[in-house]
Amino acid sequence: MVRLSRFLARQGGSVLDATEADLLDFMGQEDTLSARTKARRLSSMRRYYQYLIRERIIDGDPTARLEAPRLGRSLPRTLSENEVEALIGAPDRSTTIGLRDRAMLEVLYATGLRVSELVAIKLTQVNLRQGVVRITGKGNKERLVPLGEEALDYLQCYLEGARSDLCRRRPTEALFPTRSGKAMSRQAFWYMIKKYANKAGIGTDLSPHTVRHAFATHLLNHGADLRVVQMLLGHSDISTTQIYTHVATERLKSLHAKHHPRG
Repeated sequence: MVRLSRFLARQGGSVLDATEADLLDFMGQEDTLSARTKARRLSSMRRYYQYLIRERIIDGDPTARLEAPRLGRSLPRTLSENEVEALIGAPDRSTTIGLRDRAMLEVLYATGLRVSELVAIKLTQVNLRQGVVRITGKGNKERLVPLGEEALDYLQCYLEGARSDLCRRRPTEALFPTRSGKAMSRQAFWYMIKKYANKAGIGTDLSPHTVRHAFATHLLNHGADLRVVQMLLGHSDISTTQIYTHVATERLKSLHAKHHPRG
């Protein structure tokens, strides 16, 4: 409110006699601010003027008809195709844990699963002959997701030896168990993927959803239909999937700017 008070003082007024037009002028002179910052300032003014009304210091609220700026939806962070290749190739396949981790990353990128879905996969949900995994997503909705040749190859290799080594102490239904034979937690997978991101030299601050974002974005970049991507991701509403069209568009813009002579 200090900025507003100073602005109004320069106009010969004060916060107590400010009109809607005065506040519009104040908001308009801050064009360099982000929409989010403007929205916070408007919210602060509203609370202040509501307080003045409750205390019966003023009669009307000059912010009543002011509309907050649209914030838009933030674009998810993603990875380039080269970065995904580097990430997936980071585990040491000569070790039991490394082969498990490589299989997990291959399956994650091939399917675009949520991390919670990935770590919860049971052995019985995978059909290697048909090349699909049966996933129970949000709202207990089931969907079949294709695995692709690369993921199938590594999954087959992992199942032929590494998984048995991990399950020696305690039999488990989990497709990707830990050394103790239990299913991996989301937090453990997050630490795992951060470790391989550092090894691969990826500077992006990965979240558990980053590879899922990359899966959707790369599909759209290569011409996949939005409805197909929606089904693969398990989104109940197409509007949730549409955010990835913006990511793909931003990628195309950056490529155009980088490589076009007049970009």
